[in-house]
Amino acid sequence: MTTEGNLNGSPAGPRNKVGHIASDIGEYIRQQRNNAKISLRQLSKLAGVSNPYLSQIERGVRKPSAEILQQIAKGLRISAEALYVQAGILDLPTGGPVTDAIRAATELTERQKQILLDVYESFRRENQTTELPKESEPHGEQGEQQD
Repeated sequence: MTTEGNLNGSPAGPRNKVGHIASDIGEYIRQQRNNAKISLRQLSKLAGVSNPYLSQIERGVRKPSAEILQQIAKGLRISAEALYVQAGILDLPTGGPVTDAIRAATELTERQKQILLDVYESFRRENQTTELPKESEPHGEQGEQQD
């Protein structure tokens, strides 16, 4: 008798892991939707995903693609990266004193934490990109670069 993985948790190696990831991301989406006080039907419209498909994602029956996760994130107004991390597509971002403090703040909702983290990361990225030209052009306003 062959034991196959299913979404109810019976063991079967990689198939079981996929089912577990699907249920984790589905639960996380449901949590975020409830925190945002949005109905399944409303999120379905906002994300451009059919109501039955979104329901299957939340119940862990389907594992959404990165594109669908991005649409859902847009509908929830959270970072797509947060969903990618939950789905196992991206690794958990590295911490630091600011991100650790935000994540540890018990008085904030998950959505509020994610918004703060997004703003913080956007400032960090902006500063990194503005620093690059300064390094390659030390005087700032050089005309043509010499070979």
